[in-house]
Amino acid sequence: MAVETSVVVVPGWRDSGPGHWQSLWAERLANAVRVVQDDWITPSREAWVRTLERTVLEAPHPVVLVAHSLGCIASAHMGPEAQARVAGALLVAPADPERRAVLSDFAPVPYAPLPYRSILVASSNDPYCPVRLAGAYARAWGSEFVRLQQAGHINIDSGHGEWPLGWALLHSLTDPDTGAESVRSVA
Repeated sequence: MAVETSVVVVPGWRDSGPGHWQSLWAERLANAVRVVQDDWITPSREAWVRTLERTVLEAPHPVVLVAHSLGCIASAHMGPEAQARVAGALLVAPADPERRAVLSDFAPVPYAPLPYRSILVASSNDPYCPVRLAGAYARAWGSEFVRLQQAGHINIDSGHGEWPLGWALLHSLTDPDTGAESVRSVA
């Protein structure tokens, strides 16, 4: 039986616009809340993490994070009080804050195990984070690692609208009894 969860959608740098799988899922899920940052263009780690933590702490149920790009890194920076409310996380196409000066406030990236189940999805040709680095994040965080071939940044520009595999991975976190079967049927 599924435990009731709150899905917290954590967009990355410059937000996830219309048509992005995060936006489509946020519209589709009644239990979803989207993190809204004050400044999507020049992100500040302190401000972003504070907004994310507040969203997690205000959620009515245990939280499943659905993070993309810099949202993955912000999630890894959360403090223990907010982390304690997280039941699981889908971390997709993490950013490398050392590759772009505008993101450098998020470096260094934490390399400590996350205290909840997480699935990290990365692409072999992501222009914002080499797959080897994404794999290092997954090992450090204790995340299950899903490597996609030639999937770009796993966003609208790389052809990922609804993204059925991601949807199945999300359901494996929110409903473990049926989620694994969903992943097998999509893969």
